[in-house]
Amino acid sequence: MTQLRTQMKQEKKKKSTFRRFMKITVITMLLLIITVGAGFAYVTYKVHDVTSTTNQELDRGDRSEYRVEAVSPDKDNISILFLGVDDRNGDLSGRTDAMVLATFNQEEGTVKMLNIPRDSRVDIPGRQNLDKINHAHAYGGVDLTVETVENLLDIPVDYFVTLDFTAFMEVIDTFGGVEVDVPFTFSEMNSRDQANAITVNEGLQKLDGEEALAFVRTRRNDNDLQRGERQKQVLEALIKEAASLSSITRFSSVMDSIEDHMRTNLSFGNIVSLHSYSSGLDEIDSLSIDGSDSRINGIYYYDLNPESKEEISSKLRSHLDVEDSKDDETSLTENIETN
Repeated sequence: MTQLRTQMKQEKKKKSTFRRFMKITVITMLLLIITVGAGFAYVTYKVHDVTSTTNQELDRGDRSEYRVEAVSPDKDNISILFLGVDDRNGDLSGRTDAMVLATFNQEEGTVKMLNIPRDSRVDIPGRQNLDKINHAHAYGGVDLTVETVENLLDIPVDYFVTLDFTAFMEVIDTFGGVEVDVPFTFSEMNSRDQANAITVNEGLQKLDGEEALAFVRTRRNDNDLQRGERQKQVLEALIKEAASLSSITRFSSVMDSIEDHMRTNLSFGNIVSLHSYSSGLDEIDSLSIDGSDSRINGIYYYDLNPESKEEISSKLRSHLDVEDSKDDETSLTENIETN
């Protein structure tokens, strides 16, 4: 009998210990869910708040002239023009130092990305002579830049994101830097234009904001095309860092920085819709337009190869599944002549 009571006490103690363990586990899981959920809810609130305050509509409205009707990321193929502005006044004016056009195919879930060299010699609407494409933003802001890119590539530019280098550096520093493979050792000026203030060594490096800015800006050892690839490398590293759960507590600081240094016509809903492409970010099809270096009156230009430009234009139109506007004009002329 004594042995039986002892056995019952032991079993009761085990059950009590197990129940305590389960209680602690359940409470811990609930706290984790509440904490993470609150974190995501807060981030969602911040993103919504920031996209509201940074929203800037184009003068043309929400539809490109290359579209029959307005498009939406949740159901249509779209394009986004990303602009990095070398801005010193805090008003996101001046010339664009980086210009990347991305197209998104809804059915395929694929992304194509084109770096447009900033010194590309192009036709800027309203200007008498051909000029560098990065001057379009200084002449007429985002509206003229979008129009210039649309005319250059014969495709619609549906959305834009303008970001200055202050935000670029602060975002990278907030996430603790980015890890990139540096192809060569170089020295470059910093964001305050102090010559050779930044030195980055060849090899796998963890770069802070200033170093990352120097990495994407330097052109002493290669050209605009390789420079575009470096910009993409930093963006990919930043995306991976931002995607980690441990970075969630840093989003508040990131959002505060972006709020003062970004403009976009993407709404919060548009940004949420782009999440469907996240699985394809590791396989971005990187495109570039061939060209040649030239000097006119002592000024450097990058002359785009017409055949290469048309080939890229055709790929982007196909990815967006839009008609060639030239074909549309020819078809319209033929119909008029027939009637």
